[in-house]
Amino acid sequence: MKKFIENIKNIWKVEELRKRILLTLGLILIYRIGSFIILPGVNYTALQQAQEAGDANMLETLLSLFSGGGFTNASIMALGIMPYISASIIMQLLGMAVPAVQKMQQEGESGRKRINMFTRVLTIVICALQAPSYLNLYVESKGALPVDAGTFWWVQSITVLVAGAMFAVWLGERITDKGIGNGISLLITVGILARLPEAFMAEFSFKYAQGNLLAIVLEIFAFMVVVLGTVLIVQGVRKVPLNTAKRIAGNRAAEEQGARNYLPIKVNASGVMPIIFAQAIMTVPIMIFAGDGTGFMAQVFGDIYGFGYNLTLAILIIIFTYFYTAIMINPRKIADDLKKSGGFIPGIRPGEETASYIDSLVSRITFPGSVFLAFIAIIPAIAKLAGVNDAFAMFFGGTSLLIMVGVVLDTLQQIESYLLNRQMDSLMDGTRIQGRRTQGETSGM
Repeated sequence: MKKFIENIKNIWKVEELRKRILLTLGLILIYRIGSFIILPGVNYTALQQAQEAGDANMLETLLSLFSGGGFTNASIMALGIMPYISASIIMQLLGMAVPAVQKMQQEGESGRKRINMFTRVLTIVICALQAPSYLNLYVESKGALPVDAGTFWWVQSITVLVAGAMFAVWLGERITDKGIGNGISLLITVGILARLPEAFMAEFSFKYAQGNLLAIVLEIFAFMVVVLGTVLIVQGVRKVPLNTAKRIAGNRAAEEQGARNYLPIKVNASGVMPIIFAQAIMTVPIMIFAGDGTGFMAQVFGDIYGFGYNLTLAILIIIFTYFYTAIMINPRKIADDLKKSGGFIPGIRPGEETASYIDSLVSRITFPGSVFLAFIAIIPAIAKLAGVNDAFAMFFGGTSLLIMVGVVLDTLQQIESYLLNRQMDSLMDGTRIQGRRTQGETSGM
């Protein structure tokens, strides 16, 4: 503990780091305040009564989780940052299929700026489509519309919702440029964490009323084990040893051997994207079949905690993990880059043989990573069967847990980089945060 306190003091001593952290906290505070500012004219009492009555479907619960409650509060930031995430995913998919977008991706900084501009424009379009649907399907369905809601009110509310979402995007970009961590991911993480105390207190109150405090202890222990496993998999890297050719001095090779590097291949190279894609696809049969409440398909896809739903979700996640990893990692390009730089894998011929070796290695590593992602996605259903309430069960796995773990680790890495650059003690001394290098070891690629 003494060492940890000393490291916190070191953070405060670095002026630039201190300013970045304070700016990040200030912008996050602004975002959180915005999630409690209600749209003009909305009957917030009706929304509260609907929440207390438990009148919320699973989609509303998920959107509320990612927006930190802004969705269910009908706030000016009810749409949150998710439209921007959707626009970013669409641009990534277009980058795989549209040559013009691929060309922009290869143009460096200028291309990145153009892609960001198109992403913002697409975000505005998505917000303009989602805002009236949100007001109609959620606010109006809860009886929270003002009595005199005319054309002016609808135009005003849609404009405010679009502006609120774009302001959230602006806050995220400012955090990325001037603060610490990835701003967009941080805002999502803050929204998720904001719901955790409420969900835990609801679970604690329920178990306390039953006189079953041991269950709370076991649930906390299980949650910590799941988080630990997630950290290990997110940080898991297969280091492929690399050698570089000997340095040539005149007509003879230098005495020292080439540097010993490593090619890091992540166990979970696809991140959270497979879960996002799979859940997006699973919403289609939910809307089609679950509405009537009858028939086999309605029973399978209408219960998100059921066996059929979770089995289908797990299979889709495994498929998308292989698909997205194939996009993220190009073995042939890696082999060509190694050949050009004079690097090679010991015992493997440069060129085609190296590409085949990397491809087979990635395929073997991807399988446990995909199974783990599928398991993480269905843990909430397992927690629900174990007696955990819906709100708290969602924190045991799924997209929310992966986002929280990934963002926290990324932020810690950035803080640690500032400390190490100024020859201060590590923030997480004795740990193995990905990105730290031990003596004589480099990342390779």
